Amino acid sequence: MSRTTTMTVRLSGPLSDFVAANVGEDGSYENISEYIRDLIRRDKERVEREAFDRLKAELTHAFAAPESSYQSLTAAEVIARNRT
Repeated sequence: MSRTTTMTVRLSGPLSDFVAANVGEDGSYENISEYIRDLIRRDKERVEREAFDRLKAELTHAFAAPESSYQSLTAAEVIARNRT
């Protein structure tokens, strides 16, 4: 089950002005909480996309390697190698 957390953020100067311009009748968001939640969701998606892109690049590199570069390992050897 998800939980709700209340957080306090202090902004001043240009950051506060920027948020104010994006909230309310003239902005894209009804309230500051909606704006912050959207920013967090977008950042979470960016982090997940970057992790996926790194994995995809590693797999692409691995599958492009010649068959002769592969080394046969047991499950125990793989586990031991990944612990270090």
